[in-house]
Amino acid sequence: MNNTALISSFVLTFLSTIGLVFFIKASVKTRTKNLKLIAEQEADSLLNQLKEYFSYRAYRIVDVNAAQNQLTFEGIVRPSWFLAFFLTLLAAVGALCFGLAVSMLVPEFGQYFIWLVLVSPLAGIFYWQKSKRPEKVDLKLEGILTEGSQTKSLLSITAHRDELASLKTALNLKAYQE
Repeated sequence: MNNTALISSFVLTFLSTIGLVFFIKASVKTRTKNLKLIAEQEADSLLNQLKEYFSYRAYRIVDVNAAQNQLTFEGIVRPSWFLAFFLTLLAAVGALCFGLAVSMLVPEFGQYFIWLVLVSPLAGIFYWQKSKRPEKVDLKLEGILTEGSQTKSLLSITAHRDELASLKTALNLKAYQE
């Protein structure tokens, strides 16, 4: 194989490795989102349902501001075994490809670069340590809407996007369209 093909293969593999490192780093990034939701219930029953829901999901109340109708919940996010394994597998494949590309470029030390695969468990360990963190959910009762004889509650919720999705489904909440 000529030198130009080897160098271009190495550059592409190196760029893919950089992308893999950023992908692993992004796996522990917090993804909080703020949503305004409408509930069909009145405020008191809705707040009781929310307290019940979040206590079931292993959150606890850490702050109550009755004057502003705010509640803050906190819970620990558990790391995913599947994602830790998947990131370790991706890191192993990426390290193997990088080691092969370097070994073709520098054949006299080629057998040593294959051992880069042994650093792949660090990706799973990194994910496991960084993803287990406290997560906050901020709830604020914005107001009460009346449509005819029906009373609805308007909530502003700041939480992880996955938590918001499961909350919407569990309590049958609708997104507020201003």
